[in-house]
Amino acid sequence: MIGWRELLILLVIVLLIFGAKRLRNIGEDLGGAVKGFKKGMKDPEQLPDGSDRKANGEKRPEDASQDRVPPRDS
Repeated sequence: MIGWRELLILLVIVLLIFGAKRLRNIGEDLGGAVKGFKKGMKDPEQLPDGSDRKANGEKRPEDASQDRVPPRDS
Protein backbone atom coordinates (compact mmCIF):
# COMPACT_ATOMS: atom_id res chain seq x y z
CA MET A 1 0.00 0.00 0.00
CA ILE A 2 1.28 3.46 -0.87
CA GLY A 3 1.51 5.74 2.14
CA TRP A 4 1.46 9.51 2.39
CA ARG A 5 5.26 9.70 2.50
CA GLU A 6 5.61 7.90 -0.82
CA LEU A 7 2.97 10.16 -2.37
CA LEU A 8 4.79 13.25 -1.08
CA ILE A 9 8.09 12.05 -2.53
CA LEU A 10 6.38 11.30 -5.84
CA LEU A 11 4.82 14.78 -5.90
CA VAL A 12 8.21 16.44 -5.27
CA ILE A 13 9.79 14.44 -8.10
CA VAL A 14 6.97 15.35 -10.50
CA LEU A 15 7.29 19.04 -9.55
CA LEU A 16 11.03 18.93 -10.18
CA ILE A 17 10.59 17.28 -13.57
CA PHE A 18 7.68 19.31 -14.93
CA GLY A 19 7.70 22.51 -12.92
CA ALA A 20 4.74 24.13 -11.18
CA LYS A 21 3.52 26.14 -14.19
CA ARG A 22 3.44 23.21 -16.58
CA LEU A 23 1.85 20.99 -13.94
CA ARG A 24 -0.88 23.62 -13.43
CA ASN A 25 -1.53 23.74 -17.19
CA ILE A 26 -1.80 19.96 -17.33
CA GLY A 27 -4.31 20.04 -14.47
CA GLU A 28 -6.40 22.72 -16.17
CA ASP A 29 -6.43 20.79 -19.45
CA LEU A 30 -7.41 17.59 -17.70
CA GLY A 31 -10.19 19.38 -15.79
CA GLY A 32 -11.52 20.90 -19.01
CA ALA A 33 -11.55 17.50 -20.68
CA VAL A 34 -13.48 15.97 -17.79
CA LYS A 35 -16.02 18.83 -17.86
CA GLY A 36 -16.46 18.42 -21.61
CA PHE A 37 -16.97 14.68 -21.24
CA LYS A 38 -19.58 15.14 -18.52
CA LYS A 39 -21.39 17.77 -20.59
CA GLY A 40 -21.39 15.44 -23.58
CA MET A 41 -22.82 12.63 -21.52
CA LYS A 42 -25.64 14.86 -20.23
CA ASP A 43 -26.76 16.10 -23.66
CA PRO A 44 -26.25 13.42 -26.34
CA GLU A 45 -28.34 15.39 -28.86
CA GLN A 46 -25.75 18.18 -29.00
CA LEU A 47 -22.89 17.91 -31.53
CA PRO A 48 -19.36 19.04 -30.58
CA ASP A 49 -19.62 22.12 -32.83
CA GLY A 50 -22.74 23.31 -30.98
CA SER A 51 -25.31 22.33 -33.60
CA ASP A 52 -28.19 19.99 -32.89
CA ARG A 53 -28.35 16.42 -34.24
CA LYS A 54 -32.10 16.64 -34.87
CA ALA A 55 -31.68 19.82 -36.93
CA ASN A 56 -29.04 18.09 -39.08
CA GLY A 57 -31.23 15.03 -39.57
CA GLU A 58 -28.71 12.74 -37.89
CA LYS A 59 -29.90 9.72 -35.99
CA ARG A 60 -28.87 8.81 -32.48
CA PRO A 61 -26.73 5.67 -32.27
CA GLU A 62 -29.56 3.58 -30.81
CA ASP A 63 -31.89 4.76 -33.61
CA ALA A 64 -29.34 3.83 -36.27
CA SER A 65 -28.98 0.30 -34.91
CA GLN A 66 -32.67 -0.33 -35.58
CA ASP A 67 -32.15 0.28 -39.32
CA ARG A 68 -29.86 -2.72 -39.68
CA VAL A 69 -31.16 -5.71 -41.56
CA PRO A 70 -31.06 -8.88 -39.46
CA PRO A 71 -28.89 -11.69 -40.85
CA ARG A 72 -30.72 -14.17 -43.03
CA ASP A 73 -30.80 -17.83 -42.13
CA SER A 74 -29.29 -20.00 -44.87
